[in-house]
This record gives sequence, C-alpha cells and structure tokens, in this order.
Amino acid sequence: MHVDCHVCRSEGLSARSQVLVSSGNRSVQGTLYQVEGDGFLSLDEVGLSETAWALLQVSEGDDVRVTHPPAIQSLANVRRRIYGSRLDAGAFSDIVHDVVAGRYTEVQLAAFLTASAALPMDEAETAHLTGAMIEVGDRLQWDTPVVVDKHCVGGLPGNRTTPIVVAIVAANGLVMPKTSSRAITSPAGTADAMETLAPVDLDIAALRRVVQAEGGCVAWGGAVHLSPADDIFVRVERELDVDTEGQLIASVLSKKIAAGSTHVVIDIPVGPTAKVRSEEAAARLAGRMTAVASRFGLSATCIQTDGSQPVGKGIGPALEALDVLAVLQGVPDAPEDLHHRAAALAGAALEIGGKAERGRGTALAMETLASGRAWKKFEAICEAQGGLRVPPKAPRTHPVTAPRAGRVVHINNRKLARLAKLAGAPDAKAAGVYMDVRLGHEIDRGQPLLHIHAETPGELAYALDYAAHAGDIVEIEP
Repeated sequence: MHVDCHVCRSEGLSARSQVLVSSGNRSVQGTLYQVEGDGFLSLDEVGLSETAWALLQVSEGDDVRVTHPPAIQSLANVRRRIYGSRLDAGAFSDIVHDVVAGRYTEVQLAAFLTASAALPMDEAETAHLTGAMIEVGDRLQWDTPVVVDKHCVGGLPGNRTTPIVVAIVAANGLVMPKTSSRAITSPAGTADAMETLAPVDLDIAALRRVVQAEGGCVAWGGAVHLSPADDIFVRVERELDVDTEGQLIASVLSKKIAAGSTHVVIDIPVGPTAKVRSEEAAARLAGRMTAVASRFGLSATCIQTDGSQPVGKGIGPALEALDVLAVLQGVPDAPEDLHHRAAALAGAALEIGGKAERGRGTALAMETLASGRAWKKFEAICEAQGGLRVPPKAPRTHPVTAPRAGRVVHINNRKLARLAKLAGAPDAKAAGVYMDVRLGHEIDRGQPLLHIHAETPGELAYALDYAAHAGDIVEIEP
C-alpha cells in the first residue's frame, strides 16, 4: 500500500505490520509493505502477492478491506514458554494451528523455536508437539499391515542413503512411501538431491499413484500437506541455523506417522563434528525417539552409525545424486561406504518388515544391489514420478590441495558443510564439494584434498577464500 494511503494513516499501519485483507467471505493475513511516490500505487490501491490473489480469488479493480488482524491468543503460550513454563497438548495445538493458518510472523516463529531451544522440550512436550503437527495436516492410509520408512537425523555431509534404501526395500515387496525434507542446515536434503534425478513435488494423488504402482517413492514432504507446520518451522530453523532435539523428533515422527508408516529405521550418525557428538547422546536421542514414537503406535528402530567423516564423495544435491546412481548401477568406483551404509539401513528395514530373518537383512540388501533389481526398481520409481533426469554438472571446479605430505587424521564435517553452502549448495544444484581423500589416506604435498564445484565465479571465489582461512578442514598428520 502507499505510505500516504488514508487506511494506513487512520489505522496506524506501518511497514511490516501484519494486516488482514478481506474480499467477500475470504481473507488472508500477511505482511504490509509500503511504497512512496507516484507511478506504482495510487492512494486507494493495494498490490497483492500472487498467493494472496489466488487465496482471495479477486480480480483487478475489486474492492478489498484492510484491517488489523485479530489478536493471536496462542502467543500467550509462546510467552509462557519463553519464561520457562512447560506447555500442555492444548497449548501446542493452538500454536501449531495458528502457525499453519499463517498468523505468525517470522519474528514470532523465531521466538517459539528459540524458546523451545533455550529450555529443551521434555518427552511429554515433544509428544504434544508431534501430535499437534500431525493433526493440522493430511494423513495417509495404506491397504497393507506393514509400511516402512527410514530417516537420518542429519549432521553428516553426503549421507544420501534414502534413494538407495527405498529402491532396495521396494524391490523386495515392501511399501515405503518416503517423504523427505529439503536442507535445513546442510548443503543438501534428500529432496534436494532426489530432485536432480526426478520430480519430487508430488501431491497426495500422485504420491499414491506412484506407491501403488512401484511400492515406493521419494517425494518432497512440503508438497503433500503432511505435517505442514514442519516445513514452516524448517524455513525459520534454516535462517536461525538451529535444529533442537525436541523439534527434530517432532519433525521426523510427525511426517512418518502422517505418511501412514508402521515401522521406521532411524539413522543416528555419531562423530566429533556430526550433529550427535557421542554414543551417550545418541543413546539418549534414540531413547526419546522410540518413546515418543510408541505413544503413536509407531515402531522405531534406531541405529548408531559412523559420523567421523562424510559419506560418499559428493556433498551437494547433484554430486550426492551421482553417488547414488553409482551405487545403484554398480559402477566399479562407486563409494563403498555409501554402498555398505545403505545396505545396512535397508537390511534393518527388510528385517522389521518381515522380508528377512534377523541378522540376514544386510545380505539380502547387498544381493538386491548386486543383481540389478534395486537399480531397475529405482528407474521405475523415477519414471512414475515424472521421468529420470541427468544431474547437472558445475561449469567451474577448483582443487583445494594438501599443504604438506602425511596421513589424513581428521575431517571437519561442519566446515565441509559450510564450504559446500558457500559454493552455492543447495540452491545451486550442481554446486558443492567433491572429496578426493578419506580418513587414513596417505597423501603428498600438493595433492588434491577436495574439489569445489560452483556455478558462478563469485561463489567459487568465496568458497576458495573460506577454504584458505577456515583452518584445517582436512587435517594432515606428518
């Protein structure tokens, strides 16, 4: 609206005020931006975003009413949480309903997430938040008694096992409707990597069609309205660079339960620069995860995995997708760690799903990869989702070389993730980092440790500058 509009003046509306815009029996709440001068908006006009146009179903010249929005009663619960009070199920339900209705500003969302981090949620609160996130979205049901899923808590660059696990599991006759997130604090989420291989923006009808045809899918959760609050929280968490335990558990479990899963395998990487730093912390997270899941009838199996270094060779959407293809296609130089890690997780899913005896799941998963059945199933899933794509390649690459000869003794996952993001990932799909070494490798001075992939000269230069000044991203011991 124009800064001199009579409505702005009489209502006391200023830039970035929350306003309610109504037309007939439809309304939308949003953030007010103001313009000055002539030529863009006259004093009695408003300009709407495309989303607002669609929600209000208005046409050029229609009358709209602009007022202050009603008070958000659930903010009282956020304030209580800020001052250290625990919240019950009703309070979390009110907050999440208002969040999904678009009533919370970015500042208010950040306040809620920060309050949940400063005083970590206990098990009861985590369950309350999980339930609230489930109830505001759609829920899927499947005509089968066992529906399996898999999730990694994150914090480990390149750990892109999900497409491989889905292909193995579906090839063995289990149902695995996998909905995945985009990156929160990492250089790539599963949905970001999978999007370079096939469309992931599947609505519920398309998701059902793919799963009914092939037994599995790898779709972006934000497109199917399953736990829609999660994608709102994720967007703000990305800006804050926070990922608290309670929010993490609610995020993971709400999506799994809403997707109709009965059994889920949770991958918890443990390492000095991973999200989970110790075996004790991993055990605590696993205990909380399984306890909250059991409240909703979901059987969770948590597996601690090696988080001391990146998985695979690529870090970034397209580079990770190329690793996935290499494993599925049985390419001779495919990353062995990704191969074995995906087989172990798929094996656990095959065991809890009743397709393999206890202790025999990994062997069945390895056989499914070796025989080509997993690759054939993955091709079919991609075609059902809209067609198999070729991942893009970055036009610019540059090595980061070893300053001295020696043995690789430490790789900093957090600095690597930062480096890949500075190179442009995940928004630039081809950007990221390609690892040339692993822990224990003996290297010569001047030998490449990694290659930075970037789509623009500026991003490449920025990443190289960080690599030069960030200290030992890859630590070498003489």
